[in-house]
Amino acid sequence: MTTTSLTAAAEAAEAAQLSPVFDSGRLAAELAAVTAHTWNVQRIHTYGGQVGRPAAIDWRVLPLRSLGGDPERTDPGGPGPQPFAATRWLTQLPYLAEILASIPAPLNAVRLMALGPGAVSKAHSDPKYRLDRGIVRLHIPVVTDPGAVLVLDGVEHCWQPGTCWYGDFSREHLVRNTSQAVTRVHVVIDALLTADLAAWFPTSWQDLLTHGEVLLNHTAPAKTPAWPTGLPYEALLPSGFADFDAPAPLDGSLIPARIDHAGDVLALTIAGRTFALVPAGGAEFRFSGWSEQRTLQPDNGGGLTLRVRRGRALADRHVTAAPRTP
Repeated sequence: MTTTSLTAAAEAAEAAQLSPVFDSGRLAAELAAVTAHTWNVQRIHTYGGQVGRPAAIDWRVLPLRSLGGDPERTDPGGPGPQPFAATRWLTQLPYLAEILASIPAPLNAVRLMALGPGAVSKAHSDPKYRLDRGIVRLHIPVVTDPGAVLVLDGVEHCWQPGTCWYGDFSREHLVRNTSQAVTRVHVVIDALLTADLAAWFPTSWQDLLTHGEVLLNHTAPAKTPAWPTGLPYEALLPSGFADFDAPAPLDGSLIPARIDHAGDVLALTIAGRTFALVPAGGAEFRFSGWSEQRTLQPDNGGGLTLRVRRGRALADRHVTAAPRTP
């Protein structure tokens, strides 16, 4: 398939059913363990710690994985001072925990999301969930109704319980539940796309995933390697590198940054913000909550190599860095 036809395939495909089908009866039965608790209304949290207004519709969330394992956060989170971890709610859902453990990819947020009867969201897009950034959002429906639909890029979807779906949520979408009595519940999973996860996609997607503008991340290593040089480690990084809205992350004036342990987490502090770092492929480290779209690697001879990927394109920049001397 040519590059032009791969691009056309990417533009045409707003969603795909993945190969696993899970036991919908077991998933629905497990809900009883957590529905005695009133789920929180969906809210947005900012990087600065501010909590946004609750959703104006009946759209409730139970976090199963969140930043720091916080059992109250309803948002999907992102790069920040803590890595993602399971919340106490996941221990009450053993079958769902088994399903999540089977996904061959690093996971970020995982949430049970409930859309009440009569609720309709505003149309919106989530630009970070893109194949060329290596970040995907998956859905596993648990409870649904013919009147409960996802409208994704103008196409209505009513996915069935136990199935597993990828949607391109960087496109405009909304959810709508016209049912009079049924609350729609989906498991919403944010993951990094890997080659093993790509194998779950249908055959019609494989040329795109193999040859298109797609970023494939490494599967999380079984053991977290240590930072290979002494800490704290001081560096001068371009101001755009930790700005996740920056169109050119390797550009910008060089500003001081520091890599050190923050509790039991390896972290980068820059411009007054701290980001947890986790190992990526080889000797590279990525931001927790982000993909290998941005990584950094300490050089044996001193300094850091910063890498930025978009699909299969790669750019890098070497910057000054070294362990801090007493």
